[in-house]
Amino acid sequence: MFYTLAINWSGVGVQVAQLILALSILVLLHEFGHYITARWFGCRVEKFYLFFDPWFSLFKKKVGDTEYGVGWLPLGGYVKISGMIDESMDKEQMKQPPKSYEFRSKPAWQRLIIMLAGIIMNVLVAFVIYAMILFVWGEQKRP
Repeated sequence: MFYTLAINWSGVGVQVAQLILALSILVLLHEFGHYITARWFGCRVEKFYLFFDPWFSLFKKKVGDTEYGVGWLPLGGYVKISGMIDESMDKEQMKQPPKSYEFRSKPAWQRLIIMLAGIIMNVLVAFVIYAMILFVWGEQKRP
């Protein structure tokens, strides 16, 4: 007996789009946690991107000091905060004295909150999603 793998290809594109949309929302909320706390503590945010943008980006717009954009590589996102050593490894900037709006000039407790804010946002989003699932499909039990 031969078994064939039957795939309904008509729905696959929709499912891929739904997966990318769901992951995009999660990435945006995670990065927004870093962004909002950095701004709250007075750090300058240079870039806020959904997806990565090696070589080029699909969309970008500069508002104030921050460049908002959408990259072409859907593997995550990032927030570039002034004075933070990141993948760019801008060592020339690190040789200069820290400016008041840079990440490295902030107290350790503020830097810790900025770094943990993405994870905290993930936990809050998970809690809200779980609460909504219980609200819609949960059973009501009285003691």
